Amino acid sequence: MILSIDFNSDEAIYMQLRNQIIFGIATEEIREGDSLPSVRQLAEDVGINMHTVNKAYSVLRSEGFLKLDRRYGAVIALDINKIQAIEDLKNEMRVILAKAICKNVTEQEAHAMVHQIYSDILD
Repeated sequence: MILSIDFNSDEAIYMQLRNQIIFGIATEEIREGDSLPSVRQLAEDVGINMHTVNKAYSVLRSEGFLKLDRRYGAVIALDINKIQAIEDLKNEMRVILAKAICKNVTEQEAHAMVHQIYSDILD
C-alpha cells in the first residue's frame, strides 16, 4: 500500500494517514491480520514525525480498525459492531448532509454521490 501525504492540504496529516488506511481496508488492499509498518518505519518512509503516525494509529485503534500489540505492532483487526458502525456513520453523515443542504445540494444529488462513491471504492 502506497501512502501519499499532501503537505499543502488543510487536512491534518494524521487524518490523511487514517483515511488512506481505511480506504486500503475497504478496497482490500490490506486485510484483516495484515501488519502495518512500525511507527518509526512509517514516519521515516513518509517523511513525517513519529508522533503523527502514532496519533493516526491510535485513532484507528479507537475506531475499531487496528489492534496495537507490543510484540506484533499495528495489526488490522476489525471490530465489526454493525449497530455501532451505523450509529457512528449516521452522526457523521448528519453534519455532512447539513453542509450539503447549506450549499443547495439536493437529496437526489446526495443519493447519486453516495452511489457513485460506493461504486468507486468497490471497483
